[in-house]
Amino acid sequence: MRSYAGPVKAVILDWAGTTVDHGSLAPVLVLQQVFARRGVPISEEQARRDMGILKKDHIRKILFGPNVPAQWRGAVGHEPTEADVENLFASFVPLQLECLVKYSAVIDGIADTVARLRKRAIRIGSTTGYTRAMLDVILRPAAEQGYQPDCAITPDDVGGRGRPQPFMIYANVIRLQVEPLESIVKIGDTPVDIEEGLRAGVWTIGVARTGNMIGLSAEDFTALAPAEQAIRLENARTALSAAGAHEVIDAVADCEPALDAIEARIRHGERP
Repeated sequence: MRSYAGPVKAVILDWAGTTVDHGSLAPVLVLQQVFARRGVPISEEQARRDMGILKKDHIRKILFGPNVPAQWRGAVGHEPTEADVENLFASFVPLQLECLVKYSAVIDGIADTVARLRKRAIRIGSTTGYTRAMLDVILRPAAEQGYQPDCAITPDDVGGRGRPQPFMIYANVIRLQVEPLESIVKIGDTPVDIEEGLRAGVWTIGVARTGNMIGLSAEDFTALAPAEQAIRLENARTALSAAGAHEVIDAVADCEPALDAIEARIRHGERP
C-alpha cells in the first residue's frame, strides 16, 4: 500500500490554554476553590499536574494523589471515596460554569491563524477536558471573538471516554470527514493532549507559552524578566517534547512553520 504523501488536511485544537484562556487559569482556580471549601487546600502544581483530562477524572486524580488522602482524612474524617469524587464534581460544575464566563478570551492570533489555515483547505476540529455544558459556555464568546472551529467534541460526546483515550479525535475525524489519520495534526498545551494524539495515530504539536505548562496570563508572562521567561519556556518545551510531541511551538499563532515541517516529513515517508 502506498504511503500517504499529501498535505495536512485537518488540525484538531485544544481549548483552555491553547485557543482560549491564556495560561489555562479557569480550571485551576476552581479546583483549588472546591478542595479548599472541604478544608483541603491544594497547590497550583497539584491542580495543574493532570490538566487536560475529563474534569471528574481530574478531581479523582487529585483526591487520590500524593498527600491529599491524608489531608482529606484529617479534614473530613474518613478516607476519600468515589462518593467524595461525585460530591466534589457536583460542586465544581456550577463554579466552573461561572468562572468560564470570565476566562473565555480567545488567545491573541488565533482567529487570524485559523483563517490562514482555512485558506490552505485545512479543517479545524477541537477536543477538550470540559463537559459539553462547560464548552457550550465558551463557544459563543469565542465565535464573537473570531474563533469558531468546524467541530467541537467533548468527552460527553464519546461516552465520557476523554483523554488520553483517542475517541474525541476519532469523533472529529468522522464529523470532519477527513482521512487518512496521518493527514491530521493535534495541537494542545498538555502532555495528555500529546498522548491523545499519539494514541489516535495523528501528528502532534505541543504549545508551550500560552498554556498549562507555564500557567500564566499573557500579562503576567510579559511582566517576567526575559531570563525567567526563557527558563520557563525551555522547561515547557522540554516537557512537551518528552511527552512525544512531534513539534513544539510557543503559541498556536506559530503553528504554520510546524505544519510545514510535518508536511515535509510526510513527503519523506514519515508517519506519526
